[in-house]
Parts: sequence; structure tokens; C-alpha cells
Amino acid sequence: MTKLAIVTGAGQGIGEGIAHRLAKDGYAIAVADINATTATKVAADLTAAGASAKAYQLDVADRDEVFDLVNNAVKDLGELAVYVNNAGVAFIETFVDSKEADVRRLIDVNLLGTYWGIQAAGAQFKRQGHGGRIVNAASLAGYEASALQSAYSASKFGIRGLTQSAAKEFAKDKITVNAYNPGIVRTKMRDAIDKKTAAIKNKTIQQQQADCLKEIAIGREATPADVAEVVAWFASPAAGYITGQSLQVDGGMRFH
Repeated sequence: MTKLAIVTGAGQGIGEGIAHRLAKDGYAIAVADINATTATKVAADLTAAGASAKAYQLDVADRDEVFDLVNNAVKDLGELAVYVNNAGVAFIETFVDSKEADVRRLIDVNLLGTYWGIQAAGAQFKRQGHGGRIVNAASLAGYEASALQSAYSASKFGIRGLTQSAAKEFAKDKITVNAYNPGIVRTKMRDAIDKKTAAIKNKTIQQQQADCLKEIAIGREATPADVAEVVAWFASPAAGYITGQSLQVDGGMRFH
């Protein structure tokens, strides 16, 4: 039977990298994203490369849409094996100037979207009866909070808590739950973060990026492929005894 991996936020950036990496391991890929155009393109690219893939549009903040995604993807592509809660949003702003709408939207997408994904995937794995893998997107900002990212940091600390709680509850069902914690990954989201941070700090974007690079021991930013390798490992048989863990993928920005 075909193994299915559902990846949310797979229309670009880290999610796109994860989708391509899991396809190399033989998974059929449900490319889920709020942007139907980018999701369709990624699914087409995967299909052209020989993978089984289909695009699905959804807002992960909507619980019903998340459950529909799981049900539809299983019907279309096969038995669920891996669910990756990758979708997320970010904004840069001082604490006192953060807008209510932005804060609520971020928490709805990042934290509640992950909650609904764990819930929907967990329910499907229980129905299937022989385990599965849930992998969540946390962040370096979920280990050490970042200035100008109060809501984002709170959401990512929360995702680490959800990961641990779900891992404890689902272990008896042979369902592992882990998280990856990227540092600086060059994506469109990171471009926007650098632009706004530089403006607030009265720097050039080049200065902002150079200052961040100094914090990375390995000396370079991550690529989506770097993060995707960690997700593929969590999904592999090699990580069958690993659960409830949050692995930093930051090139040595922070050590814990």
C-alpha cells in the first residue's frame, strides 16, 4: 500500500523542501497550502519527477478543513504514514505596537493549526491501528525567545509543549511526535523578517543579515533542504525510538 505523507505549508520554502525530500523516500505527497497556486505547482513538480502527489488548499487555523484534508488525502493517495505540521506565519513588531489581529492570526495558524493537525493525524493513525509519525515545526525562537517576535516565540514554545504532551499520550499507539527547530533559513518569510527587523533597528538589510550570520557557528544560513533532512529522519525507521523531542537545526546558533 502507498505510504502517504501530508505536508502543510508545502507551497513554498521549508514545506516545499520537505515535500520533495519525503517524495525521494517513496511517499505519496499531499501538498497542502493556503495558496492553491503554489500548492498546485509543487504537486506538478513532484509528479513530473515521478512521485505521486496532489495539491490541497486549506487554512490550518480551521479545524474542519484540517480534518477534511486528512480524510480526502487518505482517500486520494493512500494510508497515512507521516503528517508534517509545517504551516506557519510570522510578523516582526515591537511588543507594544503588535496589532491584535496579527497576534490572533499567528496564534490561530501556528499553535492551533498544529493542535488540529496533531488531533486529525492522531485520530487517523488510531483508526489505521499500526502507528505513524507526526512532525511539528517549532523554532529556535521556541527555545530562546526573540525580541520583536513575541507572539511567534510564544507560539513556538507552545508547539514544543504540544509535541511533548502528544508524544506521551500517543506512545502506546506507536505514534511518535517530534519537532524540528530551524534557526535562520533563507526563504521568502525570512526575507520579510530581515526587512522589517532592519527597519526597526535602523540598519540596512545587508547589515541585519550580516549580524545574524555572525551568530551561526557553522558560518552559513540553512537551506530548506537542511531542515528537510531532519524531517525525513524523524519519518524514517531509524527514528522509531525517538519521540517527544525537539531537534535544533540552526548551525550552532544556540547550545542547550
